[in-house]
Amino acid sequence: MDTDVIGENLTTENFQVRDEESYVASTSNEIENLSTSASNSPMRHTDVSSPKEIFKSKELSHSAPPHPRKALDHSTTTPSTIRRNLFPENKEAAYSRSMTEKWWTQSWIPRHELKLDRLSEREKQKLIVELVKIQSDGTVEVDLSKSAPVASELFEYQTIEGFHPDMEFIVTDSNKSIPKLNIAVLVVGTRGDVQPFLAMSKRLQEFGHHVRLATHANFRSFVESAGVDFYPLGGDPRILAGYMARNKGLIPSAPGEIIIQRKQLKAIIESLLPACTQPDLKTGQPFRAQAIIANPPAYGHAHVAEALGVPLHMFFTMPWTPTSEFPSPLARVPQSAGNWLSYIVVDLLIWWGIRGYINDFRRKLNLAPIAYFSMYRGSISHFPTGYMWSPHVVSKPKDWGPLVDVVGYCFLNLASKYQPPEEFIQWIGKGSSPIYIGFGSMPLEDSTKTTNIILEALRRTGQRGIIDRGWGDLGTFPEIPDDVFLLVDCPHDWLFPQCAAVVHHGGAGTTATGLRAGCPTTIVPFFGDQYFWGDRIYNRGLGPTPIPISQLTVEALSDAINFMLQPEVKTRVMDLAKLIENEDGVANAVNAFHRHLPPDMPLSPPPSSKQRDDDDGYDHDDHPTLIQWFFTQIGLHCGCGSS
Repeated sequence: MDTDVIGENLTTENFQVRDEESYVASTSNEIENLSTSASNSPMRHTDVSSPKEIFKSKELSHSAPPHPRKALDHSTTTPSTIRRNLFPENKEAAYSRSMTEKWWTQSWIPRHELKLDRLSEREKQKLIVELVKIQSDGTVEVDLSKSAPVASELFEYQTIEGFHPDMEFIVTDSNKSIPKLNIAVLVVGTRGDVQPFLAMSKRLQEFGHHVRLATHANFRSFVESAGVDFYPLGGDPRILAGYMARNKGLIPSAPGEIIIQRKQLKAIIESLLPACTQPDLKTGQPFRAQAIIANPPAYGHAHVAEALGVPLHMFFTMPWTPTSEFPSPLARVPQSAGNWLSYIVVDLLIWWGIRGYINDFRRKLNLAPIAYFSMYRGSISHFPTGYMWSPHVVSKPKDWGPLVDVVGYCFLNLASKYQPPEEFIQWIGKGSSPIYIGFGSMPLEDSTKTTNIILEALRRTGQRGIIDRGWGDLGTFPEIPDDVFLLVDCPHDWLFPQCAAVVHHGGAGTTATGLRAGCPTTIVPFFGDQYFWGDRIYNRGLGPTPIPISQLTVEALSDAINFMLQPEVKTRVMDLAKLIENEDGVANAVNAFHRHLPPDMPLSPPPSSKQRDDDDGYDHDDHPTLIQWFFTQIGLHCGCGSS
């Protein structure tokens, strides 16, 4: 997953020499364009109604204020801790519009944001100019060499960021009652991003919750085959992944890239509210979210939660909460003192890039706009957040407070249902354990050249190999030797235990599966958090130095394979694999969600049939009527709902 802003002409050199006024004038429009991405996915389905059409056809009914709530059934959770005072104490008004807006007042804004909000537009621009260098590959470097006075003041808040001493905690017994909820899970990214949320959704359903997983239309069959309700979000993960592979970081490499990403971002944001409020597209079954789970690249998640007056819980596979222990994966930080500040700079750049779309969206939600030069009110620092990686790989930083959990890897476990082709089974049994090489959802500029590098490295090291075709179309080569097998669409949790070692792009899910299988790992990063995971693998001695895709050569790959085949490397990975095997990240994620739910979730009886909200398009059950849904579907299928 990742993001974009600014423009082609902001190279390292001219970014530094421009005076402030010319910088503001030349970049005020360019900085408007920030976006998203992540890792791994199948082909696109075309039988799902376009999120753009759905949003347009139902736009008028989306701007209504929160509605009276129905009575909630209950489910029983495992032992957990409940955080008090997440919402206002007044239970009667806890979910009204006025109290929801009060929740978003300055008492919930991290102190560094209050400091930044007191700066003028010119001072904020100057802060970015002083702190940020734009690299030639589009990444952002946070530079403290100029010792900006504002930066030093921001550091005063670093030690207390994330801690909320006024929060009260209690420990519940195993019979703690939690309402059964309609939960909307909003996930933007590629298949590697969707998969851990799908595992979590299945476990939430086991508790009796009604879960809807909303993600890109490409993943409809993947979600529905797991027994979870699906709803389409805008955006195409192939386009998002292609953008990130070409641009590497926050800065787009050409003006044309900006246009592409603006369309993607707009489609994603506009699809979020229908995903939380509209009936099932197949059955017409009403749905209205009573809680939202989302990953950060969904961006509009916080504003939908604010409009509906429902709790929001963030989950992610890469660090997004500020910490002094390591930098943001989207920034380069030459001095470790700038680690914490790198998250603030990235958050600010993202907000400045998406602010126009967010304020348009807030108008449709009947919410007040956010000042353009305010900090981003949807920052992840405001909400309970769970990180989906093993604490044995990256432990929870000491400066992350009680709102943050490191829950462990969330595996979906697809291996039990996989039936490998007989030809593949026979090939595996003919020789030594092979080396897996594949780059998942990552596009390649020259797949033939990359395939040639892989084949030659395998020949030099005397190893058998499995080449996963992926979205990069690896394996397009006239002659593939017998000791190399070309593979398409095989679950990694079945495949990796058959392998001696793995070489891949470093997506969080692929990295996790390889480590659980006890495979020494070489990461060939393309962008974003893939570099972060590559560094963690190398620092723990689980694999060689990461090889960026632009630096992949026969020599580099051969050396990496030889490194992974060392017995001491295998021993270290196997020791870690045993620890990961004993974790249950999915259960921990669900427990974290339950633990952070407000203690005063409404349990009032359903409103009478005479109670209606004025002009909101909803019936007394707080959902569009079946007749409204029926005519909407007619409009969609006859083309009346499309632009």
